[in-house]
Amino acid sequence: MTTAPINIKFFQKTRILEIKFDNGEKFNLPCEYLRVFSPSAEVKGHGFNEGKLISGKKNVNITNIEPVGHYAVRLLFDDSHKSGIYSWETLYELCKHHMEYWNYYLQRLELAGVSREPLS
Repeated sequence: MTTAPINIKFFQKTRILEIKFDNGEKFNLPCEYLRVFSPSAEVKGHGFNEGKLISGKKNVNITNIEPVGHYAVRLLFDDSHKSGIYSWETLYELCKHHMEYWNYYLQRLELAGVSREPLS
């Protein structure tokens, strides 16, 4: 059985999405993290590769959260990204592995010589 959110609360000023799951766990995920790990084909790709490295999203924010049936949400971002559908399973995985994935992302940015800062 998949763990499902029982409450999703968005804090626009701090750019944090708070997710409480039916198993009692609660997580806070930054918008930037959710954007760069979007489950969309644009970010993940269509194969078994690591996916596209997304940079310059430090200040990205969520503009809307849309339910998708009883199994997911679509997060719409202020950089016009709107194609990622975050299933409950994907959200839970992103929550459980937040620090591990985030540290790996920062390493990839450094190796590629790009920044979290948006291009001006």
